[in-house]
Amino acid sequence: MSNTQGDEGREGIPAEAGSRGAASQAPSLAEQREASRRVAMAAARIAAELRGQQIVVLDVSEQTPIFDCFVIATGTSRRQLVAISEEIDRMLRKELGERRLGLSGVEDGRWIVLDYGGVVVHLFDEESRAFYDLEGLWDDAKRLDLSLALRSTGALQESDLS
Repeated sequence: MSNTQGDEGREGIPAEAGSRGAASQAPSLAEQREASRRVAMAAARIAAELRGQQIVVLDVSEQTPIFDCFVIATGTSRRQLVAISEEIDRMLRKELGERRLGLSGVEDGRWIVLDYGGVVVHLFDEESRAFYDLEGLWDDAKRLDLSLALRSTGALQESDLS
């Protein structure tokens, strides 16, 4: 396919693509962070519906440019942790169109990590959660209020334990 100079804008980009402007199509930083919060809250709700415990959502967007939120939850068995991870993946895709970018820890089942880009979900057994202490490592992160997201699930939040 050949392009004439009149069909191209700067740097070989078709003029019509250049006129839309990537900046005008890209969501703002605030919009990206809000979308990440929605994904994180949905993941927390799903974990709670499957009886995940001590669920916390940390907004780490002020601490790192790499991602916006951590979702941290505890399960009582490998089977439960795997079930929670599978359901989070299924429902985030179905409800929000979110596709998982990475997954690790399923084989061992003590710390399962689901990476959704702006949101990273950490599912721990009790011993691993205490050992790695992500809440302590990220203690300057803002904790998001989960009361609305978890209202009908009966799950314990970390604040319920103190």
